[in-house]
This record gives sequence, C-alpha cells and structure tokens, in this order.
Amino acid sequence: MQTAGIIGGSGFIGSYVTKIFLEENFDVKVSSTDINNKSKYQHLLALTNAINNLEILPLDVRDKKSIEDFVTGCDIVVHGGTPFILDVKDPQTELLEPTVQGTRNFLDVIAKTGGIKKVVFIASVAAWNTSFPFHPTSHNASHIFSEEDTPYLGKDDHPYAQAKFLADQEVRKFIGESPTLPFEIVSVSPVMVIGNSLSERPDSTSVGLQYLIKNKIAPNPFVEMLFATDTMFSMVDVRDVAEAIFQAATTKGLHGKNYLIANESYKISDMSLMLNKQPPLNEPAIVYSSSLAKKDLGIAFIAARETLNHCV
Repeated sequence: MQTAGIIGGSGFIGSYVTKIFLEENFDVKVSSTDINNKSKYQHLLALTNAINNLEILPLDVRDKKSIEDFVTGCDIVVHGGTPFILDVKDPQTELLEPTVQGTRNFLDVIAKTGGIKKVVFIASVAAWNTSFPFHPTSHNASHIFSEEDTPYLGKDDHPYAQAKFLADQEVRKFIGESPTLPFEIVSVSPVMVIGNSLSERPDSTSVGLQYLIKNKIAPNPFVEMLFATDTMFSMVDVRDVAEAIFQAATTKGLHGKNYLIANESYKISDMSLMLNKQPPLNEPAIVYSSSLAKKDLGIAFIAARETLNHCV
C-alpha cells in the first residue's frame, strides 16, 4: 500500500483530495497546524477507510524538521498548505512568508528525502495571471489563457496572487536547477474553486466568497470591485480539482508541467443568480483553457451551473 502525504489536507480542496486517496486505498497522512484543534480535521475521520488508513500529524511549513518528519515514508506528497486570505492586513507575515518561504523550505526538504516518487503542488491561476479574474492590461479582453502563455505578475495585484505567483516561480527555479531528481514534480493551477465543503468549518475563504456573491455582500474593496465591474469569473468544481490532483499524482511522465484547471466563466451577476437557483441571463465563456488537463489528466468537467445550483 502506498502512502500519500497531503499538506493542507483538511482544507476546502484538500479534504476532497484526502477523500479520493482514501477511497483509492492509500495510507494517507494529513497535516495540521494545530493538532489539538480537532474541529479543523474532525470531518476527515468520517471518510471511507479513514479509521485504518488516515493519520493526522502536526506540521509547520516554517519548520524544516516538521516538514521532514511529515514527508518521510511518503510515496506521494501533495502540497496545498498555503493560506488563502483576501482581506489581508499584513501581506508579509500572513501571505508571503508562509507561502513563498514555506515553499522554499518544502523544496529543500524533499530534495534530501528518499522514497518520494511524486510531488504535486496545488498552485493557483495566479501562477499564470496575478490579475485574475481580470485580464492584464497587456492582454486583449478576448484572450484565452493557456499553458503556452508567459506567466504575468502585476506589482499592484492582490498580495495573495503575488504570493502564489512567487511560490510557483520557486518551484520552476528548483526544477530547472535539479535535472536529476528521483521524483516528478507537477503543479495544478485552478481558477476560482466552487462547490460544497466537506467540513462545517466557518473559515473557508472559497465558501465564504460564494456566500458573498450569492447575497451580494461586499465587505472589502476587492469584493466591491467584483460587483462594480460585474466581471467574468472563471470557475471549476472542487471535485474536478481534486480529481486533477489525484491524476497528476498517479500518472507518470508529467514532470515539470503546471496545468490550468478551469471550466466556464460567468459574470458575477449570473453567479449570484445560479447560487440562488435561478438561470443565468448570459451564456458562459471560456477564458482559461483546460485542453491540456483534459488531454493529460482525463478530466471531464462538471458544468458550473450544476455546481452553483447545488451549493449550500
């Protein structure tokens, strides 16, 4: 039986990733930043095969020793343990340090850890475009993004997006400087991830953003701007993201790739309608291509309207 270590495996996306690996009969390690706070991971204990195959372990990405303890014995490591914060007060300590330095620490550790066969990073569409959901000023409004695009970093874009971009650049640098790695590294970069949470925790930014859009609440300038511009938002079901991560982890020959995981785009106003179980007024568009993920990972994407209609 193989062992998969999932950093961030109790979060919104990570919980679905944990679920798939357990259902596929892996031994699964999930990290917790606070092992004593069982509410963070209690929902995982009810998953299929969790009783025998799931282990919760402490991990702090700022501490290389705790990373080493966690990844030792893993055949596959999925790294999704970076913070997702939109209403940020201190970008350096809340986002840049845990995301960028945490990625550096993780890379340093896995380079010295034997037995690992595959590493998958849960990156972000921001690894390709930090202006998401908007187009960079250098791109035509009709441009469809793909993995052939040059990644774009806007110095004035949201700190979360900048942190995810810079972390991915650390991964690209590490791959370029390590031509003889004994394991593969693959990244997946989802657009806005939608769907229901496996947890009843109230602290999910993804689920919280769905709530704000459904009820047309703008608690901060970023969300207010989304409503004011009625921008097009590219979306993807959380179940599709988890499936893409699992396929990236278990398919050989993908080293160095960073897959855009995207489906349809709708205006914010149409998203609000669908979250309220009403039909959209406009047709969806494709802004981010998922052709490579469909080809290499075999993902058959769930329609955004189906997902939003069933969000709680």
